[in-house]
Amino acid sequence: MAQETGGTGLGHRSVSMTRVSKGVFDVTNVRGGTMRIGGDGPEFTPVELLLAAIAGCSAIDVDYITTKRTQPETFTVDASGEKLRDDSGNFMGGLEVTFSVTFPEGEDGDRAREMLPKAIAMSHDRLCTVTRTVELGTPVRSFLPGAPEASGPPETADAAGPG
Repeated sequence: MAQETGGTGLGHRSVSMTRVSKGVFDVTNVRGGTMRIGGDGPEFTPVELLLAAIAGCSAIDVDYITTKRTQPETFTVDASGEKLRDDSGNFMGGLEVTFSVTFPEGEDGDRAREMLPKAIAMSHDRLCTVTRTVELGTPVRSFLPGAPEASGPPETADAAGPG
């Protein structure tokens, strides 16, 4: 198995999930961070985590680029989309990420404001691993060790759940 690197550099990434109750899981990363997902409570659903990953990845990129000029006064990012279904199953469509960022008056703020649209484009087009992975349509392989490997999509699917 590839060595886990964590953080933001290149290398293998993984998380581990442990069932807590029906539809509720604790997720742990290799650095020991944990969070609970699923259920009917305040925990994030997998779709909300996808939106957070898309927005968070770009927000972090843009923050690193623009704060080389000055610190923002405000910085919020919203991600949204529609959960849809077609004959093949569930998916997300109309994904959008909206930035609302203000910088202080003055030369440094002007430089940051000028860089902001460039930073957003750089994140979207090249830097944000999450957005690029979604847009490239990277295949996801699901398997059960020891079981024969499935070839293609399953013939039937269980209930989709709250994801």
